[in-house]
Amino acid sequence: MKIRNLLIAILITNSVVVFAQDRQIKEEGKTVFKPHWFMQAQVGAAHTVGEVKFTDLISPAAAVNFGYKFAPAFGVRAGASGWQAKGGWVNPEQNYQFKYIQGNVDLMTDLSALFCGFNPKRVFNGYLFAGAGLNHAFDNDEANALDTRTHEMEYLWQDSKNLIAGRLGLGCDLRLSDRVAFNIEANANVLSDKFNSKKAGNSDWQFNALVGLSIKLGKSDTKTAPVYYKAEPAPVVEQKPTPVVEQPQPKKEIVVPQAIKKDIFFALNSARIQDAQQAKIIALVDYLEKNPAAKVSVTGYADKDTGNASINMRLSMARAKNVADALKARGIADSRITVDFKGDTVQPYSNPTENRVSICIAE
Repeated sequence: MKIRNLLIAILITNSVVVFAQDRQIKEEGKTVFKPHWFMQAQVGAAHTVGEVKFTDLISPAAAVNFGYKFAPAFGVRAGASGWQAKGGWVNPEQNYQFKYIQGNVDLMTDLSALFCGFNPKRVFNGYLFAGAGLNHAFDNDEANALDTRTHEMEYLWQDSKNLIAGRLGLGCDLRLSDRVAFNIEANANVLSDKFNSKKAGNSDWQFNALVGLSIKLGKSDTKTAPVYYKAEPAPVVEQKPTPVVEQPQPKKEIVVPQAIKKDIFFALNSARIQDAQQAKIIALVDYLEKNPAAKVSVTGYADKDTGNASINMRLSMARAKNVADALKARGIADSRITVDFKGDTVQPYSNPTENRVSICIAE
């Protein structure tokens, strides 16, 4: 008898839980970018362009960088690189080495986030950077000891030399964990013709191939809390009463509801509806509930100053679809919603940031 009562209680409890779940709709939280600091430690090889064999001018290199990623696709870093550089004297053939250290400041662009959107779980993240540096070269004793009796080295320097450098490079991070990635980078540095002591009539170029680790010093993403919406109650079917013949009533003036327009704005490279825009969704829902015959058109757009045509077309489609889904989640029937998207082919506003929008017209 006790066992039977227990089974009945469990069945009743499950029914109540299922009923309660059926009465609400859950919208999962979104993963959004969070600005953070990072560091890189790299080692590898350097090559200073010269007239001797390529392999004769390869030398060790290292770099340490600290940076701040302030947007999903953009960041800055500052660091120091250097170790050893080599040069070659061809008459008679002699090689020599000297030391250098270079302070660098770079602007970085995360190509994966720029073209494919932010994804903290992505394994491969490619980046491009450009910057400038101050190069301090020293310990040039080997060049000063060369046999230059047949021809003098016109740019031979002693003690030390300070030079301005320009930088450009490509790299990638291969994700190992939420905080650590394996780093590969190649960069080119252009310096004054005096860097390797020889006059060539053009700038000296130094190339670096480096590997190491990229370490995030803070969380790069955060997840918003899920949102629960109360489902609309099922309609109650009532029996039709017996028709009653009524006396004709004077015709009432038909009031045509005035159309409303709401602009749902979005962040750069995002299709997520921000909290500040939720009030506009609620206003559209309120209008459609009060006017059962009204319908709403949702048209998505993208800012043509960022991204490219293909990315912007997908982004505008996602923006329009997310607004339509938000209306459906609040009980608006799919048949009352028309969805369109223009990418960056149409720019409804002169301000580029205002074109990251879904324009909703209900009438």
